[in-house]
Amino acid sequence: MAIKGDEPPPEYIVTESKFGAIESSPELGQIPTIDISLFSPSSIGTKEAVIELNKLRSTLSSSGCFQAVGHGISSSFLDKVREVATQFFELPVEEKQKYSREIYGGREGFGEDLIVSEKQVLDWSYRLILNVFPKDHRKLDLWPENPYDFGEVVHEYATKVKCMVGVLFKAMAKSLNLEENSFSDYMFGEGALMQARFNFYPRCSRSDQVLGVKPHTDRSGVTVLLQDKEVEGLQVLVDGKWVRVPIVPHAIVINLGDQMQIMSNGIFKSPMHRVVTNPDRMRLSVALFNEPDPETEISPVEKLIDETRPRLYKNVKNYGRINYECYQKGEVALETLKI
Repeated sequence: MAIKGDEPPPEYIVTESKFGAIESSPELGQIPTIDISLFSPSSIGTKEAVIELNKLRSTLSSSGCFQAVGHGISSSFLDKVREVATQFFELPVEEKQKYSREIYGGREGFGEDLIVSEKQVLDWSYRLILNVFPKDHRKLDLWPENPYDFGEVVHEYATKVKCMVGVLFKAMAKSLNLEENSFSDYMFGEGALMQARFNFYPRCSRSDQVLGVKPHTDRSGVTVLLQDKEVEGLQVLVDGKWVRVPIVPHAIVINLGDQMQIMSNGIFKSPMHRVVTNPDRMRLSVALFNEPDPETEISPVEKLIDETRPRLYKNVKNYGRINYECYQKGEVALETLKI
């Protein structure tokens, strides 16, 4: 990867995409802001909460993503999460390689894209991927010891996010007039996974030809994204057009994943999104992916299937593997599960 402004190697160049060309600056998207504190047990049922619940359903049934405020995580702590991630990526290459994904030969650890096909276009990014929950899934020898408080900060942040996501899954169910545990029993039960992905996007001289992350939908039930504090990059496909996701101070981006689209029988939408590169500035983000145990079979909730809305998707296990393979081929994983 040519990180000092040189011409990018050909394997990074996007020559064609069924999802449209790379635009340097599409319009700023009208991404809704939702106060999730209103979904807490003490607030649910109030007039304000009912309004916000309706807004949640409307948003997840259209764009599939929103800016979450009222999440209870202080701005100073969010800055600390960004800080430890930045400190890790600033380490010398040989230091970062101590945590290389090649140690175990899987996706976890530090590195670039895994090569899974000859025609694969590579993402212009470095990643550190760590399993966070269940705790016994952690490969702690892949968790950086420098900065010294990296592990402590990541654990605390993931624990806070897990609590927030638990509230969200119940609110999503309520917004569809379902029992509150209709989603959380799968997405939040024993064996449910949370994976952290720290993304570092070097500046790129040809931001018109190279993507930080190719167009895709997330494999998760819900993705929680902490954006860079200053540099934009995330774009979402809305009504066939790419729009920029703005940086909102103190907000965390909530992005619906494919597995929630399946369980909602297509009512909720998993948005197509991508990350563009920047010719002048580096960018950082931290994503937490929440999904069921791979051995848990998921399917559309029965109460969301009727004559007017027939079942749209097959039952599936280990959807993450299907999604990843389709992503590298430029295919849409959800299409493979349609009935």
